[in-house]
Amino acid sequence: IKRSWTRYLEHKEKVMKGGGENAIARHTLRNRKVLVRDRLRMLLDDEDYLELSPFAGLGLPYGDIPSAGCLTGIGKINGLWCMFIANDATVKGGTAYPITVKKQLRAQVVAMQNRLPSVYLVDSGGAFLPLQSEIFPDSNHGGRTFFNEAVMSAMKIPQVAVVCGSCTAGGAYVPTMSEEAVIVHGIGTIFLGGPPLVKAATGEEVSPEDLGGARLHSEVSGCVDHFASAENEAYEYTRNIISTLNYELPEEDSAQVEEPLYNVDDLMGLAPHCYNHSMDVRLVVSRLTDGSRFQEFKARYGTPLLTGFARIEGHQVGIVANNGELTYEASLKGSHFVQLCDQRDIPLIFLQNTAPEPAQGSMMSAVACASVPKITVVIGGCHGGDSYAMCGRAFDPNFLFLWPNARVSILAPGHSDAFVQNEEEITQINEMLEEESSAFFSTGRLWDDGLLLPQDTRKVKELANIFYLISMWLNLRFVLLL
Repeated sequence: IKRSWTRYLEHKEKVMKGGGENAIARHTLRNRKVLVRDRLRMLLDDEDYLELSPFAGLGLPYGDIPSAGCLTGIGKINGLWCMFIANDATVKGGTAYPITVKKQLRAQVVAMQNRLPSVYLVDSGGAFLPLQSEIFPDSNHGGRTFFNEAVMSAMKIPQVAVVCGSCTAGGAYVPTMSEEAVIVHGIGTIFLGGPPLVKAATGEEVSPEDLGGARLHSEVSGCVDHFASAENEAYEYTRNIISTLNYELPEEDSAQVEEPLYNVDDLMGLAPHCYNHSMDVRLVVSRLTDGSRFQEFKARYGTPLLTGFARIEGHQVGIVANNGELTYEASLKGSHFVQLCDQRDIPLIFLQNTAPEPAQGSMMSAVACASVPKITVVIGGCHGGDSYAMCGRAFDPNFLFLWPNARVSILAPGHSDAFVQNEEEITQINEMLEEESSAFFSTGRLWDDGLLLPQDTRKVKELANIFYLISMWLNLRFVLLL
């Protein structure tokens, strides 16, 4: 865990620097633009927001793309929880890489699942052309962003765009497909092809401002609705727009919140470092739940799986936690409990940590068909079919987080001997599994919604927002059923 902690800090330092000192100087001094995190400070009520997948884009075959070139997350604007998608133009000039598109699409899915108004801070040079085959043609590539915008609008999910930089090529669709758009004079531009393309195609020389600047689009084309003379004014306009949405959400749950009886800082020491067996997961649960209370379900049956009811930050949840190998009896017990929570509209929390043994399939159907919100946290190792039965990414949890020590792979490192006989191949496969099963490999590719430090798993800044979204989802579902 010490090595994971060091690596976590290294990754955090790298993403906080964005594209590096030279890119930051060019962004702020030459281009007279505000850094993306400062933009969020002007836009959001406070800094108590949930950032999604901050380490996405690190360690990829085509290089490091810090934070995938954009920040996404959930924060309050004028008291209303909103999704934000904000390009970081210090990273490759805001160019969209395959991982950028994937991160933006994930944010839109979260917004649709939870009916969150969405704000786009657009500052992008468009797609990275050398990787166009991984960005453009397929169903979940760049065009899906605009498809989602149309679907979200049909779902009556408000969308607002702030043009605070270049909106070139596909990026031009984002503001024009939003309900309302704000553009910043002097730095905001919208065009399918910029001045160099115009020069190449027609021989005409034209400035970015004349081709697609703030005055043109607010006074002539009408593509944008609000002209801002400076960035701070643009975010004030945006906050005012959010205040007019008439978008009422349920009151936040005022249930009494109790701290666990046991110190949450102990979780750092409880993070598994050996993946060949499971620890007693009750040690973790007792440091996450209100008052360390846990009402266990089927305590004497299928004991390698822990199931039961608890409250976290005042919200009632059902907990499904690995306490060993996922046996046939444990799977039956898990199926029963998941169906029970689904019947009672109780959100589910999955804590993944299994020994690398074959899993049972009887639980997968219950997890796949459960319609309540699901949050998965991988606290140790999770391999093969256990990932599915315990609501891994393929089973579509609302959110999936990993502790930095977590390992996720089809096969655990050191367990390939039964499948490969050649000693050299065994060594190669185990080295590959060691690298590709790490939490940092996973989060760099956006197979999760981010890494959580063990002691932060319960903290308000990290997860309380999610539980509020869950209560909102349940309230909305009840209204729709009526």
